[in-house]
Amino acid sequence: MNKNYNIDRQRFQLPEYGRHIQDMVKELAQIENREERNLRAKALIAIMANIQQQSADTPNFERKLWDHLFIMADYQLDIDSPYPAPTAATIMPPPHKMDYPRTTIDMKHYGKNVRNVIRTLHKLKDRETVDAVVYNLARYMRTKSYEFNQEHPDNAVIIKDIKKMSDFDISIDENAITQIKSDYKNVYFDYKKTRQGKKNSKKR
Repeated sequence: MNKNYNIDRQRFQLPEYGRHIQDMVKELAQIENREERNLRAKALIAIMANIQQQSADTPNFERKLWDHLFIMADYQLDIDSPYPAPTAATIMPPPHKMDYPRTTIDMKHYGKNVRNVIRTLHKLKDRETVDAVVYNLARYMRTKSYEFNQEHPDNAVIIKDIKKMSDFDISIDENAITQIKSDYKNVYFDYKKTRQGKKNSKKR
């Protein structure tokens, strides 16, 4: 007895249509008479539409069916389609190569956005706005530095880093930044203490 396993059969292009439709497409491509081939193609499209009737309300439904027919025929089907015959390049165009950013960041633990914000501050003419942005940025930098080093830096370090990233182009209210206090570490240990307390209560 000859065994017919799926692994030995032709590979499915669109499994949702099933093996019988795939075989019908293969037979369609072998019909020599062009007129008969066109009639069989239209009949096959009607069968495919019946299989995919749950998608009948989708835009360009009929065109998708014709595209699927060409795909299952491996784009080797010579018929009169009401739509332009697709190719492998039009159905699945090769992806464009993405340019990888090659710019280096001096202080990676702060991130590129911090550097970009600092570099654009000199365009702002409103002194109060600049001070507010720098102050909030300093608090953020202090938090990111803790995440990276597990210790809070001196505010003098934050001031020095802001000046360096701005190429000493912006003036800084050092007194305001010097007064910055962060509760990031305290929140972390409070959270850890709370979790430990819950574990102890469960043991009891």
